[in-house]
Amino acid sequence: MSPPTAAPQAAAAQVEAELVDAVRERLARTPGDLTPHRVAEALRAAGRPVGDATVLAVHDLLRRDVLGAGPLEPLLRLPDVTDVLVNGPDAVYVDRGDGLERTDVRFADDAAVRRLAQRLAALGGRRLDDAVPHVDLRLADGSRLHAVLAPVARPGTTISLRVPRGRTFTLAELVAAGTLTDETARLVRAVVDARLAFLVTGGTGTGKTTLLAALLALVEPRERLVVVEDSSELRPDHPHVVGLEARPANVEGAGAVDLRTLVRQALRMRPDRIVVGEVRGAEVVDLLAALNTGHDGGCGTLHANSAVDVAARVEALALAGGLDRAAAHSQLSSAVDVVLHLVRPRGGRRRLAEVAVTTRLADGTVALEPAVEVDAAGVVRAGPGAERLEQLLDRRSAT
Repeated sequence: MSPPTAAPQAAAAQVEAELVDAVRERLARTPGDLTPHRVAEALRAAGRPVGDATVLAVHDLLRRDVLGAGPLEPLLRLPDVTDVLVNGPDAVYVDRGDGLERTDVRFADDAAVRRLAQRLAALGGRRLDDAVPHVDLRLADGSRLHAVLAPVARPGTTISLRVPRGRTFTLAELVAAGTLTDETARLVRAVVDARLAFLVTGGTGTGKTTLLAALLALVEPRERLVVVEDSSELRPDHPHVVGLEARPANVEGAGAVDLRTLVRQALRMRPDRIVVGEVRGAEVVDLLAALNTGHDGGCGTLHANSAVDVAARVEALALAGGLDRAAAHSQLSSAVDVVLHLVRPRGGRRRLAEVAVTTRLADGTVALEPAVEVDAAGVVRAGPGAERLEQLLDRRSAT
């Protein structure tokens, strides 16, 4: 597969950066829309040639500087793209489902990357400068922006754009893509139907949100889903979904709405199932609280290295949220029935690798016991927790 390119950039790349800067400065001195006519006038005033190709190339570069995602816009529109990553002016990557690919897109210099990052942050109502050199927000089109300015970031300003899926994948499509096998697809459907509380775990880019959205689409249409997220990403294909999104403080330090507040609001909205999206820190306390409110079938996502590591991961995050070890394990035991763990091996496909069940030990702590394990070839094997998983499914299905 050839490296992705931004076709309009090819002609514009021939234009000298100094010439573009000179035109930009002249246009900034006088108000008016960005048009090819004004660009031509600025070129004449700078004593530069005014050929049609030059005018259009400069106009295109400046337009990209002030509209959309600049030179990244064509990459965001590529089929199946999930991430666009900028590591300074000379290294731009995309992920189209088969790992990172380096593209032919380049920026003139780090200042150009910085301008784009600051403009995107401003579109989201956030500040990005030397005093606050990093930002994490959701743009109006649903894309997730993370940026860090140089020199905090090396080798230059970095931009990470997570592209929202245009639609929710079905379970059948996840089977076709290799994420699930026929057997594990039947199993996860049974977990949803039995209203077991579950977590979808894995590393970054393993497909946690994709799988969770597909599973929520299986919930009966008459049920009301209330989805609480730090940054809105879940778009389940379900007729009754209410989304609540956390909000950071504005530049004056006011107006913040945290996950804990939203979980309390969700409880007053007559939910049938409460869903808490991506958990990265102390908000795991809010996730456990939401899953312990008597609403069966609650779920969420969590970063973890493996299913058996989930208890230790929850314990560590809960400590940061003010829960001691005993309280964290007690909450986890009553909140979560099943863990669905996804992996993405280097050069491989995202896939469901483990299904584990929670087990309370004699000392009061919780352990995750593998019930189903799936190898890279799609071979499914029963683990020591298989019997407990079957009991959970049977008991809940009978009520």
